Amino acid sequence: MREAIGTLTRRRRWIWPLLGILLLWAALVVLTDRFSVYSLSGVATSAAFLLLPALGQMLVITTGRGNIDLSLPSVVTLSAYLTIAVSGGRDAGVLPAFAAVLACGLVVGTCNALTVLVLRIPAMIATLASGYILATATLVLNGVIRAAGSAPSLVSATSGRLGPLPYIAIGAVLVAAACAVMLSFSSWGRKLAAVGQNPEAARLSGIKTRRVDASAFIASSILASLTGFLLSGYAGDAFLEMGAPYLLQSVGAVVLGGTLISGGAATTLGTAMGAFLLVMIVTTMQIAGLPVQDILQGTAIIAVLSLAGNRTQLRGR
Repeated sequence: MREAIGTLTRRRRWIWPLLGILLLWAALVVLTDRFSVYSLSGVATSAAFLLLPALGQMLVITTGRGNIDLSLPSVVTLSAYLTIAVSGGRDAGVLPAFAAVLACGLVVGTCNALTVLVLRIPAMIATLASGYILATATLVLNGVIRAAGSAPSLVSATSGRLGPLPYIAIGAVLVAAACAVMLSFSSWGRKLAAVGQNPEAARLSGIKTRRVDASAFIASSILASLTGFLLSGYAGDAFLEMGAPYLLQSVGAVVLGGTLISGGAATTLGTAMGAFLLVMIVTTMQIAGLPVQDILQGTAIIAVLSLAGNRTQLRGR
């Protein structure tokens, strides 16, 4: 029985964040006495905004070799500013703004990939440096942009609901489902896992490993730019440090969800659960009046990474 449970939790690693969500939900019911499924829609909105960059982070981490994308917060903030600047607060400017932020994500992702794969700079340093460059560009844009606010159609699209379900949550679920299908059933998904497990073996089997790595960095930046586009509509404007929370939380959602930090195995459902759990932690601490949500999130992430490290060492013996 114990062995069966252990096998199940290893194969379905998203079970742990799901248990955490249920425990926090029970705590919120006790604390507020009125927390319900409808109340979760606010949590779902915040989790949806976190899920998009977390999916990108998951793809980069799955490539293995310590790859990580630390430019995500700056891409989110710059994309929000681009959306405001290009749209000018007009509905007619939404599509050009959408094209601009996608182009921004494509360029940043390509530059990150080239820096890591051609210049052979570790991803942690390369993406951190590009993040600083983008932050400087955002500061410049902040000085010249006019206070136009978000286009009404974008505000409606990001703040509206279908019954109790926020549009943004529905959209994030659809993106996650597409990502899951890609990872499970496409040749690209199998190549990504193979590169993350053993890049040399993948190269010898004919996989163009650099293309796979580059596609992960580009997808990550595009998802982050899409987050900035949507976030500007939900917030009604753009502001500095808008994307800062997504640095720790995007990594946290990935590792709490069960994606292997060493690469080679990703779980989209787990990342979604991890994003929801992190937002639930913040919500619970805010309702309880305990300003320790960052400490709890950091502690949970360190605990998971520590357990993952111990398991890796045990397998290596």
